[in-house]
Parts: sequence; structure tokens; C-alpha cells
Amino acid sequence: MPSRRTLLIGLTVLALMPAAGSAADLPDLGGRAIVVVTENAYPPLQFVDPKTGEAVGWEYDAMNEIAKRLNAKVEYQNTSWDAMIQSVSDGQYQIGMTGITIKDERKEKVDFSDPYMRSEQFLLVRGDEARFTDAKSLGAFADGLIGAQPGTTPFYTAVYEVLDGNEQNPRIKLFETFGATVQALKAGDVDAVLTDGTAGKGYVDASEGGLKLIGGPLGSEDFGFIFPKGSDLVAPVNAAIAALKADGTLDALNRKWFLDYKMGG
Repeated sequence: MPSRRTLLIGLTVLALMPAAGSAADLPDLGGRAIVVVTENAYPPLQFVDPKTGEAVGWEYDAMNEIAKRLNAKVEYQNTSWDAMIQSVSDGQYQIGMTGITIKDERKEKVDFSDPYMRSEQFLLVRGDEARFTDAKSLGAFADGLIGAQPGTTPFYTAVYEVLDGNEQNPRIKLFETFGATVQALKAGDVDAVLTDGTAGKGYVDASEGGLKLIGGPLGSEDFGFIFPKGSDLVAPVNAAIAALKADGTLDALNRKWFLDYKMGG
């Protein structure tokens, strides 16, 4: 079946698998308990709602629906991005989710689900930024500092697409979480943050003009859930992702989190 792409606010959800039938056609995990780990620092995919103090987001809704359709019980735990892939690889958790880009080198440590989302990379800057307008002019602005998390797609995009390819470039300032990079941007400690359109739009909408995205997209990435190598959960989760794509559930989540939800408001 040909792929179907639905574009929504810089986000493309991919229909890469044959449409699933009814929920009754999906595997039944018999109430199996599954521990899912996340970072809670990547709005609107997963974050702590400032209005309620509860952990919410696109990925929580999607995973809860997947668990419901597969007859599984999900428990959520938190860890840092730096520890996530290794901890899932070690079997400490059964599934990891935090907008994780599907990369061949990561497949050496973990198994990925089929893609559930595609997003493009953009530059996030303060709302009054006028010293540069895109990646090229930022690269030429010698005093410009870029915030990033080590080992992430935004880090490598900053190094290889914006700067000179030197991973030790002093213009890159490293932070443990994506949220910390945004706080540094707001405080003036860095001048730009590389982000995908999903998280970037969430922060822009919440900033009331304090932040903006500039320039065109700097490449795209597919997101997937991660599992320990050889996990028997990959096939059931893939089947559920296909069902959520086929019946419009993922499109509904896109509308909820990328159009309707307003952080802090």
C-alpha cells in the first residue's frame, strides 16, 4: 500500500504500514504490565503541565491508547536523555519514549517501533532576535552561542549544518535536558536552540511572543518508541500504531496537542 502523509504544523505523520482492522484484530497482551520511561521535557510530546502539575502530552496519549488496545497496563517512570537509550538497552525499562529519532547507530543498542511521527529541524530563538535570520547567518555570527543536548539530533545538526563540523566547538553549550536549553535561551545564556518543529512550536505558542522559529527546515527525522533488543513488544506496538494511523487517532492527537493545547494558558 502506498504511504500516506498528512502535514500538520511542520509535522508529518506517516502511514507506512497496511491499515489494521478493528481493535479485535490486535494482539491481546492479557493485562501485561509494561514499564515505559520518558524524560518529561519535550513539549508537546511529553512534559509536566504547568497548570496541573501532571505529566501529559502527545506520547502519553498515544501510549495509553496503545496499551488499551493491546490489553496492557502501563507504568511510567522518568530518566534523563543521556541515560535513556542505555537503560532501555539494559532491560531496566520495556519501552522508551521522548521523541527519539530512528538512527542506524541506535539500532545497535535498541529496537525501534515503526515511525509514528516525522518532524523537521528548526532554529528556536528569542522573539526579538534580529542579529541573524537563518542557519547560515547564525553560523557567520561569530558570537552566537547554540544550546544543545549531547548526542541528540539537534546537537549534530548544530555542529554539521550550522557550524564547522567540530564537535568541540566552544559555541556549542551543552545541557542535560531540552527544557534546560530553552531556559538558557530565554535567560540570554545562549542565542539559539536547534529543535524539531514539534517541540519548537509548543514553546513558541507558550511564550506569548518571547520565542520564535527562524529560517527553513534543516532536515527531517522520524520518531519511534525504543525497546530492548529482541523485545516481543515490538510487533504488537507496531500493529497498534498502524491501527491508530488507520482510524484517524493520530490525526486527532495532532489536532489536540499541536493546535488546541496552549501551554500555561
